Amino acid sequence: MSTQPDSGFTSSHDSLIQDQFSRQAELFARSPELHGDAQVMLLVDAARAQPADESLDVACGPGTVVAAFAARVRRAVGLDATGAMLDQARALAAERNLVNVEWQLGDVYRLPFADGSFDIMSCRFAFHHLEEPAKAFAEMVRVCRSNGRVVLCDVVASSDPAKATVFNAMERHRDPSTVEYLTLPVLTGFFTDLGFSPPAAVRFQVTYERERQIAKSFPVEDDREKLRRMIDALIATDAMDVGTIPGGTRFTYPSVVLTATKR
Repeated sequence: MSTQPDSGFTSSHDSLIQDQFSRQAELFARSPELHGDAQVMLLVDAARAQPADESLDVACGPGTVVAAFAARVRRAVGLDATGAMLDQARALAAERNLVNVEWQLGDVYRLPFADGSFDIMSCRFAFHHLEEPAKAFAEMVRVCRSNGRVVLCDVVASSDPAKATVFNAMERHRDPSTVEYLTLPVLTGFFTDLGFSPPAAVRFQVTYERERQIAKSFPVEDDREKLRRMIDALIATDAMDVGTIPGGTRFTYPSVVLTATKR
């Protein structure tokens, strides 16, 4: 999932996003860890979607969240900054014969929609790529209607600063477009700082098999051996505050879906 449009780069980070998500698009779209029905429906269920609703998924990637909303709402829109990801989304919509979906190339910091355009605003596994997540969240709130729902999902960094630092270092090597995985208090603070009640939280885990995760990654200088060592060190020391799977080759990322209603 990506956050800045294909043209008009404004920083080197935008270029990293374009590079990573253009290269990852096909493998990312087929990732069962992130795009399995059970994972996607955690977010859709939290949004309490209704048949008359209009939804917008920001940094929609290959469109799995939008496709799931399309079965429940009148109109489902996906916005992403990478054309390769939107190509995957369009292919998914065609495969499922979805007629109430729309795709938009755009910028999460300047959403191309009027105030109060949608009943549901969602963003899933993208905030750790943002240099200004609070600004993106404010845009989501702006575009949300009164009594609409804002839903934010991401991996949660450890509340132990040392563990969070080590985890983020590994993730930045694995995917150089990563800025920072945030703690739960920071994520909930995006809501309360803009006057929301504390959001409802659904905790869950995303499980990866080490070699599969390494194979589909595009790390710094293509150094997968360093990535393997970094992951193994995290598993050995539990420096991510994650539960490891017996055998030592699978590990889990703690994740959360946060939901609140705009008054």
